[in-house]
Amino acid sequence: MKVRVLGCSGGIGNGTGEPLRTTALLVDDDILIDCGTGVGDLGIAELARIDHVFLTHAHFDHIACLPMLIDTAGDLRDRPLTVHATEGTLDILRAHVFNWSIWPDFRQIPSPAAPCMRFDAIDVGAPIALGERSITPLPVAHTVPAVAFQVASAGASLVFSGDTGPCAELWAAIDRIDNLRYVMIETSYPEAERALALASGHLCPGMLAEELARLRRPAEIFITHLKPTQPDQIMAEIEARVGPGRVRRLQAQQVFEL
Repeated sequence: MKVRVLGCSGGIGNGTGEPLRTTALLVDDDILIDCGTGVGDLGIAELARIDHVFLTHAHFDHIACLPMLIDTAGDLRDRPLTVHATEGTLDILRAHVFNWSIWPDFRQIPSPAAPCMRFDAIDVGAPIALGERSITPLPVAHTVPAVAFQVASAGASLVFSGDTGPCAELWAAIDRIDNLRYVMIETSYPEAERALALASGHLCPGMLAEELARLRRPAEIFITHLKPTQPDQIMAEIEARVGPGRVRRLQAQQVFEL
């Protein structure tokens, strides 16, 4: 199993010398973990091969390309795209996105009997098996209903946090993963904005250090969701608190083998 990072920034733009894309991970060629602006770099044939989208939560940077993905590739497919999310997240999508005002409800078109999209409600701790792969929602603490995901093969697991503030339950769940190899954890704000991080359900470097102290298993740790105007500052503050070489910045187009 391969996991390719399509986007991992906390924003968009090109002012830093590289195009910034918001969160999306492509698992093999048929599964997306979140559906941020990084999905827009895929070709139409690649979009048509995606059968499953797993959403950590409904904030726009994590779902921005979902409406356009369905609209672009729907007529190239012979079965509906399945959107997997918690019931709370699906409720938000029903009410505020696929509501015929912001975007058509693709669960009803071209017909309710043969739709372009279907919703699948998921529960924390309950794995979804897709062939030899499994994806398990894990608990996080955010301002809206949200989860992390364990993406697992027979040989190894990757955990992607999505957005989270401090959450002891997340690290307890991670510590129960026997074949843990990678952890992708967000750190959105610099230390000076700790109060904003707490209020918005995110981490800053000091909070990240406190969270990593809960981790008992060895793993390669990557930092995601950095605010685009301050990535170098945030990474320097992280290294000062957790030690040099312990974490790395997640990069777009990085590929992980599981």
